[in-house]
Amino acid sequence: MTHIFKVDAKEAMRLIEKVVSESEKIHKHVAVAVCGPEGELISFLRMDGASSAASVIAQSKAHTAARDRKSTREMGEFMIDKNREQAFWGDPKITGFGGGLPIIHEGKVIGGIGVSGLSESEDERIAQIAIQSVF
Repeated sequence: MTHIFKVDAKEAMRLIEKVVSESEKIHKHVAVAVCGPEGELISFLRMDGASSAASVIAQSKAHTAARDRKSTREMGEFMIDKNREQAFWGDPKITGFGGGLPIIHEGKVIGGIGVSGLSESEDERIAQIAIQSVF
């Protein structure tokens, strides 16, 4: 039987801790979510001061990045380029807002991380720092 790799709970917590640390460095508040490769939530945190909308968006970003195996920024560009709306996927959690990244380890997508509360590029930058620090 082949072993299927996925982000474990300890790694998810370390990812979240790194996102919080990076956000605190710039005195901002975000929500962060980590999913397994199937898009199911493993861990989530909304920092004090982050909006409730950021909570939903961060979870959707992590879900999308894991399920579609690409950044949510790329997903948004694909949606625009192909003139396909979110409903095309039949999954209300799919989003094209930047800030969600697949977590790739040893060439396999093992999960997704979503950060929300800042600009899309800043959300993505912080998510990338977290991934690099843990994997």
